[in-house]
Amino acid sequence: MSGHSHAANIAAKKAKTDAAKGKIFTKVGREIAVAAKGNPDPSTNSKLADAIAKARAANMPNDNIKRCIAKAAGELSGASYEELTYEGYGPCGSALIIKTLTDNKNRTVDFVRTAIRKHGGSLGNTGCVSFTFTTMGIIIIERTVDMDEDTIMEYALEAGADDVISEDDAFEVQTSVQNFSAVRKYLEEKGLTFFEAEITMVPQNKITLSGEDLAKFQRLIDALEDLDDVQNVYHNVDLPEEDEE
Repeated sequence: MSGHSHAANIAAKKAKTDAAKGKIFTKVGREIAVAAKGNPDPSTNSKLADAIAKARAANMPNDNIKRCIAKAAGELSGASYEELTYEGYGPCGSALIIKTLTDNKNRTVDFVRTAIRKHGGSLGNTGCVSFTFTTMGIIIIERTVDMDEDTIMEYALEAGADDVISEDDAFEVQTSVQNFSAVRKYLEEKGLTFFEAEITMVPQNKITLSGEDLAKFQRLIDALEDLDDVQNVYHNVDLPEEDEE
């Protein structure tokens, strides 16, 4: 996360390696499978529809999406996952929120705790840092030569969005959690495609690290994101743009 909007640095984000994309597909696919449990129809399951939109924004192939839904519907064998959230502290008192999906809670908490301790942090109690974050919906639309800023603003506000931030390479539409699904659906119906579309956690205040403290923090984030059970890592450190996720 950066000191400005999520919309910045799209070109750098598009340059992710195939290996990184594969990991993203695995994580998003797991979200789809969990969301589809009990109701594999995105037309009546808004959580599933949101997960599919997130997958499409990440350029996940339709066959992969269908396979994930089929797993949840019991048509294919697959593990049953539980959503768990951990909170803690990184170097220099930085705040961390780690969202996971796991089929083995003991394994996951052990891996998360080990990664945080190894890089100078500690796992905390539920609620120890989450009060310093705001949960909101973020939809990022890449700016193109034929895209009219006034039209994007009009569509977003008609849909019930809270705000639109215009950047050099994108528009960021911000919504409440409650309105996210409706806004996403409305913008899709208007023919817009998304670079990102998800519910996220934004820090109310950020801290700046430098030198070895910054390097240690970045190694911690990399270690957490490399864990198979970790879906998302939120934090309050103002990272350099080229290192943003």
